[in-house]
Amino acid sequence: MKTEKGTISVALVNETLALAAARGVDALQLAEAAGIAAPMLASPKSRVSSAQYGALWVGIARALDDEFFGQDSHRMKFGSFIAMTQTALTARNGAQALSRAIGFMRLVLDDLGARVETDAERVRLTFVEREGTRPPAMFAYATYFIVVYGLLCWLVGRRIPLIEARFRCAEPPAAHEYRLMFCDDMAFDQPESYVDLSPAFLELPVIQTANSAKPFLRDAPASFVVKYRNPGSLAARVRKTLRALPMASWPAADQMAARLNVAEATMRRRLKQEGHTYQSIKDDLRRDIAIGELQQSRRTIADIAASVGFAEPSAFHRAFRKWTGMRPTDYRPARADLTRRAESD
Repeated sequence: MKTEKGTISVALVNETLALAAARGVDALQLAEAAGIAAPMLASPKSRVSSAQYGALWVGIARALDDEFFGQDSHRMKFGSFIAMTQTALTARNGAQALSRAIGFMRLVLDDLGARVETDAERVRLTFVEREGTRPPAMFAYATYFIVVYGLLCWLVGRRIPLIEARFRCAEPPAAHEYRLMFCDDMAFDQPESYVDLSPAFLELPVIQTANSAKPFLRDAPASFVVKYRNPGSLAARVRKTLRALPMASWPAADQMAARLNVAEATMRRRLKQEGHTYQSIKDDLRRDIAIGELQQSRRTIADIAASVGFAEPSAFHRAFRKWTGMRPTDYRPARADLTRRAESD
């Protein structure tokens, strides 16, 4: 069974490509190199795999020699994240790792930084913007935070709960996707920009080593750049359980809770804390399995429809259009025209 990686809204893909295009890079060529076809970019509901987005991220960072995509007056040169990881890897605990990560970002960026304030209830990362510079867009805040946060979560071996997030910028078109990255308690047009984290991670030991860093860095940024997904989180356990079962045998919420040895109310509460519901996990998993099968397998669309719980291909076509705004055939890699036309019929 393939590991569930999730998918990413094309709205974020287009934001990323716009940054490359603004700096003279052929954005469409980079998208195609990452396996993202032009029709997908034009469909607001379409989604790409984390692997595709990861490939795009690396492609743009290489082309610009800037892992911050030109969003700061000083480039974060390609390879900076590797150096940042190595700097934080020898920290004793979460607190020291966070300090090192923020300090590293201060060295490589001029316009955007962060300061850390800690109390018994939260760890607040307040964004600091250099005077006289243009206020950052949401994508800049997200790039900075997710790189630091993803590294920090990996170092301590767990997803650090986010309490709330506030940003000075206007609400972006992809606000829902940013809430998936951060948390539900998120607001825009605020007097300052900050993210509050639950403080328990501060005393957690750094558990990673030079050996575990190799696969982490090999899979980055797809493994962390959008949302750090800890395999030990409850949502990940739910996804893993569902993927091991035929879709027709997916259990009801009470049965899933029993499988996980928790009370149903506890399961619902913990999933909510992680930004999910049981139903949303099932819906997103059906969509992501379908997208993965369309992109990676040669199974017919009728077979894929059946595998994700649709008795009739026509029902799958309707659901897929609702999920992505596109036909299932639009997600197929380039193949013989006859095959594509036959599956469209």
